[in-house]
Amino acid sequence: MKNLLIVYHSQSGGTMRMAEAVHEGCQREEDVKTRFITAFDADLSDLRWADGILLGTPENFGYMSGALKDFFDRTFYPAEPYQLNLPYGIFVSSGNDGTGAVREVDRIVKGYPMRKVCEPLIIVGGFKNEHQELCEDFGQGMAAGLAFGIF
Repeated sequence: MKNLLIVYHSQSGGTMRMAEAVHEGCQREEDVKTRFITAFDADLSDLRWADGILLGTPENFGYMSGALKDFFDRTFYPAEPYQLNLPYGIFVSSGNDGTGAVREVDRIVKGYPMRKVCEPLIIVGGFKNEHQELCEDFGQGMAAGLAFGIF
């Protein structure tokens, strides 16, 4: 059984809807256990539990959310001795293009180290019903990659 951690932050609800749909997709894989947690509640023990991680954030002023940055601030140096080398993916709810948030998350997680295993999922302009399946497939893809030992 593999463990997949989903850490997200949402202020207006858009990223939360994405995160919930991503989580639903992850749960399609029976051989993967998921932990679904907000960035403010996640800590080093969650990272150490995980075999892979999905990070969700809104893009705020061309950057990740302050809550996700706080998660990194609280876990980066304590995680250093463990050299976690987790596979990761990013999903972003954006009013712009989302690339600023993705770029900055990528820069930080390289230091854990983590390795990017999928293209980021960026939804521009708010979550709509047609995004549900896209988010579910994103989550299932990550979970399947873990379950089959691809990542």
